[in-house]
Order: sequence, then C-alpha cells, then structure tokens
Amino acid sequence: MDFQILLNNLTNPSLLFFVLGILAVRLKSDLEIPPTSAKFIALYLMLSIGFKGGQELSHSEFNLGILGALAFGIIISAVIPFYTFFLLKKRLGTANAAAISAAYGSISAVTFVAAVSFLDLQGQTFGGHMVAVMALMEAPAIISGVILLEKYSEKKSQGGKREVILHAFTNGSVLLILGSLVIGLIADEKQAEGIKPFVTDIFKGFLAVFLLDMGISSGRKLKSFFKYGYFSSVFAILVPLFNGCVVAFLSFWISPEAGDRFIFAILAASASYIAVPAAMKLANPEADEGLYIPMALAITFPFNLTVGMPVYWIIIQYF
Repeated sequence: MDFQILLNNLTNPSLLFFVLGILAVRLKSDLEIPPTSAKFIALYLMLSIGFKGGQELSHSEFNLGILGALAFGIIISAVIPFYTFFLLKKRLGTANAAAISAAYGSISAVTFVAAVSFLDLQGQTFGGHMVAVMALMEAPAIISGVILLEKYSEKKSQGGKREVILHAFTNGSVLLILGSLVIGLIADEKQAEGIKPFVTDIFKGFLAVFLLDMGISSGRKLKSFFKYGYFSSVFAILVPLFNGCVVAFLSFWISPEAGDRFIFAILAASASYIAVPAAMKLANPEADEGLYIPMALAITFPFNLTVGMPVYWIIIQYF
C-alpha cells in the first residue's frame, strides 16, 4: 500500500476539521455551527457540485458510455440493500435491517464532495455525468428498502409505496443536485463564468466548515449508538469497505477513467444519513434512528474519509 496517499489524506485540512468537531464534543465545548448556517453551506455544496457537473457534462459527448455509467450506478444502489438486509435481519430486526440496508445502498453526497477534493489532490478529474449518477443512486436504494420491509415485516409501510418513491425523487438534496446539473448543462458558457468564483474558489473553505459541523453531529450521536454493541460498528466498516473495493475493481469494465472509477467506488461505499432517514420516517417509523444514522454518519463516513478513499484509489491504480 502507498502509505503516502493515506498520510496525505489524514492530513487533509477538511478531514482535520471533522476530527476537531468530534473532539469539541468529547471536551464538552460549546462550539457549534448555527443550524441555519449549516443548512446554507449544505445547500451551497450541492449547488456547486451539481452546477460544475452540468458544465462538465455540457462539454461531453452523450454516448453509450454515459448511459452505461448511469445504469451501473442504479444497479449498485438497488442491489446492495438486498444482500445487506439479510446480514442484518436476524440480529437487528426487520425494521432496522430495512432502514440500514437502504442507507448503505444509497449514497452520501457529502462523501462525494470529499471524494472530489481527494481527486483534486491527486491531480485527477472525473466526468460531469458522475454527478447525475450520484443523484440517481439515492432513490433505487430507498425503493429496495421499502420492498424488503413490505415483504418481511408483519406491519406494512404506513407511507404507501407511491408516496415514498415520490419523496425519494423530490428530496431536497436530490432535487437541488439534479436541478443544478440541468442548469449547468444549459447555461450560457460566458455567463456561467460569472459565478465560477462562487462555485469553485470558495468550495474547499465551505467544505471545511461543513465537515466541522458533521464532526460535532457525529460526536453527539456516538453515545446512544454504542448500546447496540460491536456488530453494528463492524458492519459499518466492513460492508462499505467490501462494496467500495468490489466496485473499484468492477468499474474497470464500465469506464477507463480513474476519476470516474473512484467516484463509483466511493458512492458504493458511502451511506446516506440525510435522504434515507427522511424517507424512512415516512415508510418505516419503527426503525431506530439512533442506530442507522450514527452507523452512517459517525462510523462509515469518517472511515471512508480516512482509510477508505486511499484503499479504493490504490485498487484502481493497481487494476
């Protein structure tokens, strides 16, 4: 393993701000990011990624390769919940298993943002269509989770399939990413240059502040999570690692571009702690948020930032 890549990632300022957030909670500091500011920054990150992806896509030739990438992303998202559900069902119950499997089949847009930063440090780029892949990977996992819940639970979903599926596509983060992607795609190139400083130059600074807030949120959720024992922690590390490594290898047959393959791997390895919890409140209210949100946010998210991304990148370089 190239430990220099791992060391560089561990000393990334954005990641260190995430660690600072956790440390602040452990030290019982009153440090916090105002909720309205945190929400604005999250919206900014989604807007920036979507718009830049649309701009990249506008310079790309729409072909079978792009369609294949979109299909591959959807398949990954839909399939992961089915095998993870049965790993979880016996130990954690049907409701929790359905919610967790949906979370791990879906994606973390913030992990995607961090992956973009990682690629930038490696001097690598990725195709603009990968933003569309990310956005399309939210809904299939939620739908798969609902299907599993309906099939194996004695108490059926209260929200209704149609309502849950609609929510998956109209979730704020998904809608903003897709909308920004379309705007970036159709925007006049000269006029788009006018907002380039906003969507590009200050991106990393806002990412650092957002990850500081994520660190604070993670630190606060850890205490209630530990009551479930070691199984959920081991799952939150090994399953994403497995998903990311397998997809890093398989993506060779989907795209020759290292940047695109890395994005596929990190999307497969990440877990949703925004869109899926919102959908599960409607479809699966019996699932314990104190379990599946900390698994995704406090365990899988920092694991991918510290160890996961260098591992996936090394696999991609080797194959």
